[in-house]
Amino acid sequence: MTNQVKIFDTTLRDGEQALPASLSAKEKLQIALALERLGVDIIEAGFPVSSPGDFRSVQMIAREVKNSIVCGLSRALKPDIDACGEALKVAEQFRIHTFIATSDIHVGAKLKKSQEEVVEMAVNAIKHARRYTDDVEFSCEDAGRTHIDYLCRMVEAAINAGATTVNIPDTVGYTTPTEFGGIIQQLFNRVPNIDKATISVHCHNDLGLAVANSLAAVEQGARQVECTINGIGERAGNCSLEEIVMILKTRQAMLGMDTNIESSEIFRTSKLVSQLCNMPVQSNKAIVGANAFSHSSGIHQDGVLKAQNTYEIMTPESVGINKNNLNLTSRSGRHVIKHRLNELGYKPEDYDLEAVYSDFLKLADKKGQVFDYDLEALLFFDQQKHDQEHYQLQYLHANSGRNIIPSATVSLTVGDTLVTQTAIGNGPVDAAFNAIITILGHDDLEVVDFKLDSKGEGADALAQVSVIAEYKGRRFHGIGLATDIVEAGVKALIYVMNNTYLADQIDQQKNQQERVAGV
Repeated sequence: MTNQVKIFDTTLRDGEQALPASLSAKEKLQIALALERLGVDIIEAGFPVSSPGDFRSVQMIAREVKNSIVCGLSRALKPDIDACGEALKVAEQFRIHTFIATSDIHVGAKLKKSQEEVVEMAVNAIKHARRYTDDVEFSCEDAGRTHIDYLCRMVEAAINAGATTVNIPDTVGYTTPTEFGGIIQQLFNRVPNIDKATISVHCHNDLGLAVANSLAAVEQGARQVECTINGIGERAGNCSLEEIVMILKTRQAMLGMDTNIESSEIFRTSKLVSQLCNMPVQSNKAIVGANAFSHSSGIHQDGVLKAQNTYEIMTPESVGINKNNLNLTSRSGRHVIKHRLNELGYKPEDYDLEAVYSDFLKLADKKGQVFDYDLEALLFFDQQKHDQEHYQLQYLHANSGRNIIPSATVSLTVGDTLVTQTAIGNGPVDAAFNAIITILGHDDLEVVDFKLDSKGEGADALAQVSVIAEYKGRRFHGIGLATDIVEAGVKALIYVMNNTYLADQIDQQKNQQERVAGV
């Protein structure tokens, strides 16, 4: 049996299902490329049949990702599998992941079928998926609560039908490590053809045991772990990628297993996912939390100064945390910016130097000094810019103060047209938002959440605003960065508007295709 554990990342599928607002196709692609750089073996890019937007984003990721296997999810239904095959066919290598529930409660209450019918559906689905690719994964949904005799029967049938990976999910996070490890052990002992497939596990964190259960399964022979960045996912989330990877790396001498993950990319990928998904990482989160490598106790501080491994079982650098915060000024040239980004781990192809340098100079003129965390924030927001934004901010002026009515004047280019609007509100941000929504020309868009965060340190830190807005029954997330809070908020809302515009374009294309098909 191999000692290499495959990492199957489902941040863009299971993780995205739990977000307060959907990611745009561009945001999903950005995360996928970061996962590829991280060294993820398989990227589950989405559920293509679920929506035109998901189909488009899976297809885009399949076209761009070269070093990781791109995977699409489908129910055990032919239309789902066909959607996966169509979306993924542009990839150099891809996988179709099909599933059906196997526990008594799911088979009886949800599917309302017999066990024999469910086995038949699974076998037919796997055979149909094999028409598109030899790389087919099958999942026994709610395997953790499935009777072991039936689970063994299902796994054997799935492998005989052509599944090259069989996933055993603890879908509701119900099992304990001893129990879940025992399930994997029994499968290896009782399923005669188990050596013909990779056994995978997908554990949820409802009882806080997702990582522990995944580790127990690996110790019993599972060689693929399905996980997400920062552990995001349905309900309490999934097995955390950074935690399972660093357990295998830190305790390799004892466990004897490894992954293909480039651990120095973990922290950056965690920050990217946190930013784009609007899901803050708790300070005490293992591996990537703000306090993960902090020492407050005097005894701990003294120990670390004398020998780092007295209280640190891994180094911050091993997961990509750079403690050096070098300040830069407007006198710093392009070569200095390029050098700093290189030291922070970014490659020239990761960014547009001219665009980043232009934004850097503007920020340096405002702040005087720019630090590493400022530079990374600028780089992050440069990557968010659309190549051709339908709405672009041209002018902003806001008035507020004691005993005056807050007002704002905003000028946007809408396509090729410049539109200016003045409005009042409860405060300068509200006034600016009212002006923008008036320019939008309809009241379908409603801001339902507004969060302000500081990107950096001190009173002159960059302001990051996260906005969630409802539009035509869907939620969209936008982020904006500026030294001025009002400007940051306006940029966030415009970001949302550009995503709603793209969503409308996709819907129009779908409607047009349906009309043509109807004719």
